[in-house]
Amino acid sequence: MNRAKILPVVGWRELAQLPDLGLSDIPAKIDTGARTSSLHGEVVEEFEREGKRYVRFLVDYDGEPHKCEAVHVDIRGITSSNGETQRRYVIKTPLIIGDVRFRAEITLADRSSMKFPMLIGRSSLRRRFQVDSGYSWLQTPGMDVKKGHKP
Repeated sequence: MNRAKILPVVGWRELAQLPDLGLSDIPAKIDTGARTSSLHGEVVEEFEREGKRYVRFLVDYDGEPHKCEAVHVDIRGITSSNGETQRRYVIKTPLIIGDVRFRAEITLADRSSMKFPMLIGRSSLRRRFQVDSGYSWLQTPGMDVKKGHKP
């Protein structure tokens, strides 16, 4: 008999941590309709270090720009929800939601017009979390769990 693994449950929004980038408490929308996770990041430059390609970028989610750099693994065409394809940098970095830490593939995008600076897509959620879209902050210590979809 195959026993199903009990997975932690996330709400439709959570606070995410990107420790290797020095970013914490990033408001993130959980979006099973999106394949790839995305972070609001403005690319400043590409460079090489020890034979690896890096990208330096600015992330602003709390009114203050945070300078980050990461190895970039790819530049891909990503189709947004409005059907437009954009070329985006892809990085891999540890992501923490609640007590779960894993390496995630994240695209850098202009999310300035979006309510959330980060979107967690189904590739990051798969086999790690269940989603209950009727709640918020289920994996966010210090936040009151909220029922419903009101931001």
